[in-house]
Amino acid sequence: MTATTISPVKTTESALSVRHLWKIFGTKADKIIGSPDADLSRQELQAKTGCVMAVKDVSFDVAPGEVFVVMGLSGSGKSTLVRLLTRLIEPTAGQVIMGGSEITAASESELRELRRHHVAMVFQHFGLLPHRKVIDNIAYGLEVRGEGKTERRQRAQEMVDLVGLEGYEESYPDQLSGGMQQRVGLARALAVDPDVLMFDEPFSALDPLIRRDMQNEVIRLHEEVGKTMVFITHDLSEALKLGDRILIMRDGEIVQIGTPDEVVAVPADDYVRDFVSEVPRSHVLTLRWVVREPRPGEPVDGPVMQAGVIVKDAARAVLEAEQPVRVYDGDRFLGVVDDEDILRVVVAEEDEQPEPEPQP
Repeated sequence: MTATTISPVKTTESALSVRHLWKIFGTKADKIIGSPDADLSRQELQAKTGCVMAVKDVSFDVAPGEVFVVMGLSGSGKSTLVRLLTRLIEPTAGQVIMGGSEITAASESELRELRRHHVAMVFQHFGLLPHRKVIDNIAYGLEVRGEGKTERRQRAQEMVDLVGLEGYEESYPDQLSGGMQQRVGLARALAVDPDVLMFDEPFSALDPLIRRDMQNEVIRLHEEVGKTMVFITHDLSEALKLGDRILIMRDGEIVQIGTPDEVVAVPADDYVRDFVSEVPRSHVLTLRWVVREPRPGEPVDGPVMQAGVIVKDAARAVLEAEQPVRVYDGDRFLGVVDDEDILRVVVAEEDEQPEPEPQP
């Protein structure tokens, strides 16, 4: 079969670029953008016009190979956003550019090409075909794409091995646990070798232990295959664990974009500050947030560590060092860290913990 190509547009070298993306549900929604009504709160807009502001003027870039997490509470617009990126929902306005191709200007045939070859999605509800065995579920996207049986079975088996499903190839979905079914969903998404993987709260329905295992699996798979990933979640701990950067949404708008340590160290407002208030800071902050200039006469020939090391992981080495640890950002000297600097973070962390409830 002949593939349809999507015309490239001039853009930066981002895997995904989103520019001024809007989604307003309701009649004459496009008339709201650029009018005074666009500045109303979501509640005020709905009361006045009957329209619902789902996504409001959102812009961001995702770098190749990055795990970009979109986080927010229920109703924040995060799931609508991920569907806008592949036009499963049509945007009211704005641009989505993926791999140099403008998705928001693509024809139906170009969209089919995108969904078959360039992007794959993993949903909370696995969407497996109940009458097909595991190996055939994994190969389904390749079958839709028109690849031969031998090639797609071989590729599906490679994905079975990659996600740890060996021995379950001939099983049916209802014979598997929730975690195993989600592994099938992961393998199916990876089988088509997409440029971008999108996850819409894929682990929300799983038990906590299985959820943790699947988070670790995503981390492992990312290290092995290096795919660009956009991950939607309402769980802050999941966002901090998985994300290279995190976008926090509220009422359809961006509140903050930053690395996990930036979000915890310098929350943009009280909304984000409440989100991160119970996060163990030593588990997220890096030495970049602890480093200081050497004091007069203080030795600066101690051990060397990089600024991106998490405080918790650096603590033992710093506490055992006879001299302050020198902290570098690549080749650039930032300053030093000693045991007092480390303990200051840990003590502050303990002080921020809520008082235990009295026992009856």
